[in-house]
Amino acid sequence: MSKQTYKVCFCFSRRFRHTVSVAPDEIKTVFDNYSERGLMTVDLLHRFLIDVQKQDQATREEAQAIVNASSSLLHRKGLSLDAFFRYLFGVNNSPLASHEVNQDMDAPLSHYFIFTGHNSYLTGNQLSSDCSEVPIIEALKKGVRVIELDLWPNSDEDDIDVLHGMTLTSPVKLIRCLNAIREHAFDVSDYPVVVTLEDHLTPKLQAKVAEMITEVFGEMLFTPPSGECLKEFPSPAALKKRIIISTKPPKEYKKPKDEDDDGSNDKKDLNGDHDDEDDEDDDDEDTKKNEPPQYKNMIAIQAGKPKGGMVECLKVDPDKVRRLSLSEEQLEKASEKYAKQIVRFTQRNMLRIYPKGTRITSSNYNPLVGWSHGAQMVAFNMQGKGKSLWVMQGMFRANGGCGYIKKPDILLKPDAIFDPEAPLPVKTTLRVTIYMGEGWYYDFPHTHFDRYSPPDFYTKVGIAGVPADKVMKKTKTLEDNWIPSWDEVFEFPLTVPELALLRIEVHEYDMSEKDDFGGQTCMPISELRQGIRAVSLRNEDGVKCRSVKLLVRLEFV
Repeated sequence: MSKQTYKVCFCFSRRFRHTVSVAPDEIKTVFDNYSERGLMTVDLLHRFLIDVQKQDQATREEAQAIVNASSSLLHRKGLSLDAFFRYLFGVNNSPLASHEVNQDMDAPLSHYFIFTGHNSYLTGNQLSSDCSEVPIIEALKKGVRVIELDLWPNSDEDDIDVLHGMTLTSPVKLIRCLNAIREHAFDVSDYPVVVTLEDHLTPKLQAKVAEMITEVFGEMLFTPPSGECLKEFPSPAALKKRIIISTKPPKEYKKPKDEDDDGSNDKKDLNGDHDDEDDEDDDDEDTKKNEPPQYKNMIAIQAGKPKGGMVECLKVDPDKVRRLSLSEEQLEKASEKYAKQIVRFTQRNMLRIYPKGTRITSSNYNPLVGWSHGAQMVAFNMQGKGKSLWVMQGMFRANGGCGYIKKPDILLKPDAIFDPEAPLPVKTTLRVTIYMGEGWYYDFPHTHFDRYSPPDFYTKVGIAGVPADKVMKKTKTLEDNWIPSWDEVFEFPLTVPELALLRIEVHEYDMSEKDDFGGQTCMPISELRQGIRAVSLRNEDGVKCRSVKLLVRLEFV
């Protein structure tokens, strides 16, 4: 047991014991129940995996492999308490077991939540940051499957720039973004990448875009039969290693213009999302007069907002499918009156939700509002920070991190449309025991949390989900301890567990300032493994910490 020294007021020193990580009392009790004479044999470990860890399919061979990996060559007959404790805290005892796709991938695209970026080319805020292909590459490496590009004519009107229009953002050439997508689209997932284009171009430049996209993506590009709308979306499995274009013609070039018309864009809110779908469609014939055929033919997911208000927007056409975009505010307003109609629309069609225009700092919103209404593309500022982004990242850790999550059956039943606003009975209760944590001593400077003493940690644990399930609770604060042992139990009744995520945060209490951040994670309830598990925490960007973990127990009761 080592000691730490902290200086106080430059002239005094305080010394604290630095304890090593030891098994909590309840872990010792579990070990005693499944061991004989201080040894957990392979057969007893096998029983533990089935009884406590709820791994009904566990085999004796798996138990033997754990013993072999956790014990020395001289002790292959079983696990000591220390070896058992190390196994529980090990990398192979995560609450999320599968690193592979484990869901049906043969349903139409509209049956999946899709990891979606917003203004994917921005390096920072929405008003003055640089535009670059680098954030696109970073998003694809995180598993994002929908990339958004805003297309504008360059200053000479002979080429295409990508930028957030009518702001101070500096542009990047479209070709650089397309090349980045081609090179990195399938770095972490083979499932399709959708490129949504918000274009503000002349027909001549649209034709140039079509030529560039066709040349850059080649056989990767998925195109529907010439001149036809899709009657049903293909499946993610059928579209592996394919790139899909989704857009609609821009309003400012739909109707014929005089030769001297400079084609200037309608002025919108400077901070708004320049989504062409904020404007209703004009007549199809007016559109066809100006739209270059090669541009139209490459659009696989047709986007548009019909005339006539929300009722018309949400009508389901049995002969074709399409994409509709709404801002987070438009969705919240529409859901007050049309919640079930939105869910019905999303059973066949695509719904994209994007951040409201006042989110200049690239903040985000509650994604559960969109998901609970069946929205497939809940678009997020991936360069942002905050709890909403943690929830988004947590959701897409499911299904092997492939970027596609099968929507729960409650959102897909055509004969019993889910009403997100209706009260529901409790389906199950998740019991979470927070035993202890470790790793901060190795991942942070020793004065990072407190200059004068070891940290005072507490854990917040709760649920992100529908309003009835959403809650956050916290443990007591443990003073002056790098290896806190809380041993506290929390229960969370869940009405819609299919859409719920377990949220965990650790903070260090600070009497005079804002509490320090000590790690976080977010995990989909539907993929949690029960039992005693080691939960790796992540930093504020969602990157896994090297050493910081919590030991917890998860039970459905």
